[in-house]
Amino acid sequence: MLSRIAATVVPVLGRLTVSSDEGTPPGPGTIVVANHTSLADPGVVLAALRSLGIEPAVLAAAGLWRIPVLGSLLERDGHIPVRRGTERAAEALDAAAAVLRAGRPVLVYGEGGIPDRRDAAEAAPEAFRTGPARLAAATGARVVPLGQAGARRVSSGGTPKQLAGFLTAPVRRPRLHVHLGPALRPSADLRAATAELHRAVTEAWRGAARRLGEPAASAG
Repeated sequence: MLSRIAATVVPVLGRLTVSSDEGTPPGPGTIVVANHTSLADPGVVLAALRSLGIEPAVLAAAGLWRIPVLGSLLERDGHIPVRRGTERAAEALDAAAAVLRAGRPVLVYGEGGIPDRRDAAEAAPEAFRTGPARLAAATGARVVPLGQAGARRVSSGGTPKQLAGFLTAPVRRPRLHVHLGPALRPSADLRAATAELHRAVTEAWRGAARRLGEPAASAG
């Protein structure tokens, strides 16, 4: 349901294009690791993946399940709440592993949150948490890095600016691009694997930013 909603709403907010290094969509039981820049980019990523025939289970902050309607949709679609900083935090990786074993792709945001910036410019992904690497190590699943650019042109900054961005986006029609890099199997070492995934997603983000003509030189 959320993927269908995203596929309907995102084309109203902007002009979405998708590209892939491998030319084929992520296969069953794949971990898709994406960069996170805006409140708008989950919709952008879901719409892009649905255009490739992929409707992943998403690991997302547990607080979203408390939002009326949205929480019900998240539960209905089998998405996975992440209770960070609690004794139940590990349950998300266990649930994601079960989803992967069942053959459904899983979408994880490597940074675990939106950057604390007010401007709408593109910037390289911030430091990754270890969750994606731990999930890959526990399951042996292939990882597809996903970079998205342009979502901050829809929504960024403080609450008033966020709201104004969403309201004016159908008129402005900003360009949005999602790029999928080549699949990889990260190192067994957790620290090394986290660095590998960060580099791969950063390269995918560069690919997306270049296609929009956005500066990508700030990538580390």
